[in-house]
Amino acid sequence: MRNSDRLVAIAAAGIALFATPIAQAEEEQKPRLVDPEDGYVDVSNFLDTVYGFLPVIMPITEPAVGYGAAGALVFIDSPPQSEDGRFQRPNITAAGGLKTENGTSGLFAGHLGTWQDGRLRTLAAIADMDINLEYFGLGGDRIPGSGVDYTIDGTGGVLGASWRLGGTEIWLGARYAAFETDVSLADGTALPGVSPADLGLSLAAITPVATVDRRNNFFTPTDGWYLDLSVPLFRDAIGSDRDFEKATLTAMYFRPLSDSLYLGVRAAAKYSSDDTPFYLRPYVAVRGVPAVRYQGEKSVEAEAELRWQFHPRYSLVAFAGGGVADGAAGDSHEDVFAGGAGFRYLIARRHGLHVGLDVATGPDGGALYVIVGNAWMRP
Repeated sequence: MRNSDRLVAIAAAGIALFATPIAQAEEEQKPRLVDPEDGYVDVSNFLDTVYGFLPVIMPITEPAVGYGAAGALVFIDSPPQSEDGRFQRPNITAAGGLKTENGTSGLFAGHLGTWQDGRLRTLAAIADMDINLEYFGLGGDRIPGSGVDYTIDGTGGVLGASWRLGGTEIWLGARYAAFETDVSLADGTALPGVSPADLGLSLAAITPVATVDRRNNFFTPTDGWYLDLSVPLFRDAIGSDRDFEKATLTAMYFRPLSDSLYLGVRAAAKYSSDDTPFYLRPYVAVRGVPAVRYQGEKSVEAEAELRWQFHPRYSLVAFAGGGVADGAAGDSHEDVFAGGAGFRYLIARRHGLHVGLDVATGPDGGALYVIVGNAWMRP
């Protein structure tokens, strides 16, 4: 589910960067893609005026599924507007598909709604996905050698809404998600320590969400902090074959160290109760570590990034992080560390939106990441 959350988070930014600019502008002309102030390529005008239909291609660089792309036809039904001049997420409807080099594929459709002068945000999405992954065990109880290949065939959807309280930066909301899942294995293989009952389940959850967002920028923050708690509650009464709970607490902190040096820190603690299916167990998620490779009943992770803005348009980043995944036994845990470096380009000056590439290395090799905004973007 984390991957779907990330797609939601980068949707608005990706439209500007990877779309073919055939949308209608208010003055019925293509938005300018050059900043008149410095002559550099810039999509600020595009973000300010775009609406209509857009074909969008977003690269997929997650090592767990291999390189690939997601393509969609996106419709924006209103330009971003804000009384204080800041970027406000428009209403976005999208439908498309994805495919990666390891055979992962899927179709999806969704709608992001912004209402009541930006105070109410809604989400509706459906998907049919075939995801090819590897299972390595939980915590320190790892499978010797390479993992066991499996495929999740999942079909379902999610509905959600969040509301900002008064003039604060506090958002309260809830989501309802329901999925039919079927896990297939190669002939003659088995998943050590996994119950056969995990291989075919109907899952449904209500997820209360509380968020405090004091970041100074939606895309690439340089100051402020962010705190989010989500608690999916899977219950038979709402359509789930099994009762269990999960919880994720995420914190981020940003501050400028000088006029050109910026620090960012992110940490997360994740929990899953008994009877959680193996593919929904928490995992360490930092750059340089493949998704779902280091799983546990609980996990914690932290990552820090330092960005040097040595030119008004260009900057360099260095980052490092790690985490711990705990297994069923109290002393059964696995820790992992990774780090790397990258560059950024300020692609939308008025909105503070940076894009770039990161190269990371960890215990399982190297990885390349396309970054839109910040590596830890949240909606």
